[in-house]
Amino acid sequence: MSAVQTGLDRIAAGDGALSARVRGRRIGLVAHPASVDRRLVHARTILASIGAEIGALFGPEHGFGGEAQDMAAVGGGKSEGVPVYSLYGTSEAQLSPTPEQLAGLDAIVIDLQDVGSRYYTFVWTAALVLRAAARAGIETIVLDRPNPLGGERIEGAPQRPGYRSFVGLYDVPVRHGLTIGEIAARTRVLEGLDDRSLTIVAMRGWKRAMTFPETRLPWVMPSPNMPTYETARVYAGGCLLEGTLASEGRGTTRPFEIFGAPWVDGAAIARRVSPRGAVLRPLTFTPTFHKHVGELCGGVQVHVTDERAFRPYAAYLAILDAMKRQGGDRFAWRTEPYEFVGDRPAIDLLTGGPEVRAAIDRGTGLDAIMAADEAGASAFAEARRPFLAYA
Repeated sequence: MSAVQTGLDRIAAGDGALSARVRGRRIGLVAHPASVDRRLVHARTILASIGAEIGALFGPEHGFGGEAQDMAAVGGGKSEGVPVYSLYGTSEAQLSPTPEQLAGLDAIVIDLQDVGSRYYTFVWTAALVLRAAARAGIETIVLDRPNPLGGERIEGAPQRPGYRSFVGLYDVPVRHGLTIGEIAARTRVLEGLDDRSLTIVAMRGWKRAMTFPETRLPWVMPSPNMPTYETARVYAGGCLLEGTLASEGRGTTRPFEIFGAPWVDGAAIARRVSPRGAVLRPLTFTPTFHKHVGELCGGVQVHVTDERAFRPYAAYLAILDAMKRQGGDRFAWRTEPYEFVGDRPAIDLLTGGPEVRAAIDRGTGLDAIMAADEAGASAFAEARRPFLAYA
């Protein structure tokens, strides 16, 4: 099996027609550390080498250099004389580039590695950049990349009315099965933007059934707590822990795979929950930062044994339910503002509505929730068909 060519790989390989789209133009580049070709050369270097003038750099959440932790405001600055603008500051307004930041640019190039889960904010940064650039009359060029989870499986229903946020700017399932280019194409239509506002440099060789290891591309951390493909594989469920006061494993070397709290009995959780395609291994751990820093926590590590069978969203919903039943009042939902939203609980933004939280609090089980989620995912599978760019 030959390696997949990303949009950036195609430009780096000397595709003349693609190079002509940026050569001699003043470009704004939206990128992060994972914006590299198969040789690990960064997009900034490649675009400059083919004659693009890099007029501005834009960093998503975690920053252009990927240094910042989750939900940490990132400042701007300069890099080798080029202004660096943050698209993740202290307010929702700072999520979009301003007219002043876009001034003088001929095009915006977006090259961001997503992880296939609605809560991962890079696809929404791309959507907001596209919207702002189109209003300024500037073309957006998206260099497409694989969805690490593949493009077939869909999990979780789209958000219900009133539950859009920066962890779901448009209504899509938790595990959406789209590439960042396909998300951008859908955004263009939903926003009613001109066809000329968006160019997508498609991948070559990517098929929807592929998981990331099958692409034969190098994995580079797109954010500080996404160190491996194995992290991305569980993240569609593991991120739900952010909606609780339990540790999602930040401050360990296996975030989202490891999680728990000082009051959690990991062995009891492992006995109660048996997810398809995974084994829960009880353990103890002490986070070095973030929630429960310096405290001994009980919990589990999720070991995926069959990734084709594993359903991360369903698995972690069952784990949250088990943690609530075990912990009672010691189990608590996050109430602090989350991704610039303070009037709805974080778990509701993550799951797309209040139903999961209400069912777990009542202790009535999740069967009805899961049935509704499957129906919503099936409906989305049909609705997304016009935007699928790969067989």
